[in-house]
Amino acid sequence: MLIQITRAGVSPLDDKVRNGVLPPRMRKPLPLVPGASAVGRVVDPGASEHAPGTRVLLCGWGYGTKLDGMWREEAAVPADHLVPIPEHVGDDDAAALAAGAGYLTAWLALTRVTRVQPGQVVLAPGMYGAVASAAAQVAPILGASRVISTSRGADRLAAIPQTSGLAVIDLETETLAAGVARLTDGAGVDVVLDSLGGELTGQALAALRQGGVVVSIGYTAGTKAAIDVTDLIWKTARLEGFLFTAFTQQELADTYGTLLRHLAEGTLRPATDRVYPLEQAAEAQRRVVEDRPIGRVFLDPQA
Repeated sequence: MLIQITRAGVSPLDDKVRNGVLPPRMRKPLPLVPGASAVGRVVDPGASEHAPGTRVLLCGWGYGTKLDGMWREEAAVPADHLVPIPEHVGDDDAAALAAGAGYLTAWLALTRVTRVQPGQVVLAPGMYGAVASAAAQVAPILGASRVISTSRGADRLAAIPQTSGLAVIDLETETLAAGVARLTDGAGVDVVLDSLGGELTGQALAALRQGGVVVSIGYTAGTKAAIDVTDLIWKTARLEGFLFTAFTQQELADTYGTLLRHLAEGTLRPATDRVYPLEQAAEAQRRVVEDRPIGRVFLDPQA
């Protein structure tokens, strides 16, 4: 079926693809159209049940990597890769929900990879990233009592929206270990959503309490990590990897359906930074990679 794209997400994944960070098995040979997420309207429903004009969110995996992505005016996609957007949810909010896949990742990681329990504490470093900013809203819905994240500098901390139960450690004035110890009275955290990698992975593992789990999601800070194996052994901890290929297309669609319902109810509040016309895709990518805004960035191919 054919959709007209009204919002196309811009994320660090596009930069990773362009710089050749992904292994060959995870991307198609060039040329490749970037863009992993999109919101649009049905133009030609084909044999699907979607009526022309229906607003839809792309829920398929592999766009912008193994498949041509959404930085274009129209795209032909399978009907089961689309989820209808509730009437009272705007295109910008739906696009911000999907851009960077932070909400989808946080929900699946906290419900399927590790099942967060009521009262537990979640550490999601890198508050300006899609996963951590989403986890700050998703984890409390699932029962977490507190979410801890990180940033650097008073100005960037001040720009973070206030969320009940969220605490942000300023890594310019305090180490991760000291901040977690202070905020948990030395007990540590139950779950870590690690979208940064690098040296932080070992620090996050050390911040776990007994029986805790680190879910490794990304590697913005580097692909090499050093850990103290006693943090695994003495705490009977787990280190789990996360990738969307572990889930079926129906599971992805069902999860986005759940997230869209929470968005319509106001329990999720994704932030938008800027919307650029398609011809300014390079500037949009620069904005994401260099400026690292707290809100999501996307393209409007119809502008």
